[in-house]
Amino acid sequence: MKRKIAVIGSGFSGLSAASFAAKDGHEVHIFEKNHSFGGRARQFTTENGFVFDMGPSWYWMPDIFDSYFAEFGKKTSDFYELISLNPQFEMVFSDENLNLPQNFDEMKALFEALEPGAAENLEKFMQDAKYKYEVGMKDFVTKPCFSWTEFFSVKILKSALKLDLLSNFRSFVGKYFKNSKLRTLMEFPVIFLGASPENIPALYSLMNYGGYRLGTFYPMGGFYKIIEAMMSICGDVGVQFHNNSAVEKIISEKGKVKSILVNGELLEFDSVIASCDYHHTETKLLTDQEKNYTDEYWKSKTFAPSCLIFYLGISERIKIKHHTLFFENDLDLHTSEIYSDKKWPSKPLFYVCCPSQTDDSVAPEGCENMFLLMPIATGIEDSDEMRQKYFTQMIERIEKHTVTENLAQKIIYQKSFCLNDFKEDYNAYEGNAYGLANTLSQTAVLKPSLKNKKIKNLYYTGQLTVPGPGVPPSIISGKIAAHQATL
Repeated sequence: MKRKIAVIGSGFSGLSAASFAAKDGHEVHIFEKNHSFGGRARQFTTENGFVFDMGPSWYWMPDIFDSYFAEFGKKTSDFYELISLNPQFEMVFSDENLNLPQNFDEMKALFEALEPGAAENLEKFMQDAKYKYEVGMKDFVTKPCFSWTEFFSVKILKSALKLDLLSNFRSFVGKYFKNSKLRTLMEFPVIFLGASPENIPALYSLMNYGGYRLGTFYPMGGFYKIIEAMMSICGDVGVQFHNNSAVEKIISEKGKVKSILVNGELLEFDSVIASCDYHHTETKLLTDQEKNYTDEYWKSKTFAPSCLIFYLGISERIKIKHHTLFFENDLDLHTSEIYSDKKWPSKPLFYVCCPSQTDDSVAPEGCENMFLLMPIATGIEDSDEMRQKYFTQMIERIEKHTVTENLAQKIIYQKSFCLNDFKEDYNAYEGNAYGLANTLSQTAVLKPSLKNKKIKNLYYTGQLTVPGPGVPPSIISGKIAAHQATL
């Protein structure tokens, strides 16, 4: 039976959900509160010719993107050109810099130079991580997670011990590497999963495989090219888009969604998929009786970081890699101040993305496009003074690394984005940027449910539900939600 389905939010999970629901023959409408589509992956262009991706910048797990487009008879190359980055990124330490090569043999040589025997151990690590990736991304994360019985397949049960769900990531890395720089290099990918490495299941070594081994890529024109591609897919299957359309209420009757209130107008729908912030949906769009979870529930959850971001246009070219990680300070100190002490970091780590090193279209000729990101705790106070304090620190460290004098004076465009902006633009709970942490106690069935327990045709998708934070998981989440909404 053909249904009329509303999708709230146009990020990766929303576009994914809409495209799959429409592909199944349903009438689908996407409602986006902002002027531009894409959620956290929006893009903006300045008057002086800089093009900034606002959010995601790491193109990892390329097979997940390939699989999505293949579902619609397309290839990524039909929509954008992918460049394989070499080096994949540079990691800046206090005494030396490491460039992670694209080529795996060169990567092993780098590891061996830092620690005898590390090349062989990297091979073993990646073999193990590949197994987790293939089982995890193809079987584990595709479940709606309503019950543990979903995982009672012979394949998954046989894989349970090899998936290392009960051991922590730090100990797992320590089995293979002793060199502190190599351990930091291997632990880096899990920082944005929402906990320190000792609190993340070793299962997530799959991220090292999905990134380091499969490679780090860049879509020419920016990450927004993926949003445009998914919007094109949605258009092909008949999805209708509505921007500047804030959903103000979800109205139900006798345990079923009846309509939604959009900019003061009631619109009738048979089902709703909420791709917006889960907490916002529950607290602002539903009555207390219709919510899955209480405020106490959300307060008890561990969230992945928020972040302080700066979008900078630089008037000259500088010597920096496409991705550069500034890790001169202690990783454990920074993570404890994100997840435990919950305060602004005393000695922060941060990340710089400079896509103009690869893509001339994102900056005027002779200029540089730079994106600075510092992970911070959710729920802390955000102020212009605090933003400026850390901006100064980051600029000074970039100057030192690139041997650039008076970098601040060469900035011809500057915009910041932080906790208050995440709340304003995305209704993000406590200003979160990456959703819920992927800790063991917040994995699979223990995540917020994909389905509303009081309203049978209301579903949730995105980084606050299964499978979790990140672009590929969000695309998978949308597919799962669409399947449930169209059963």
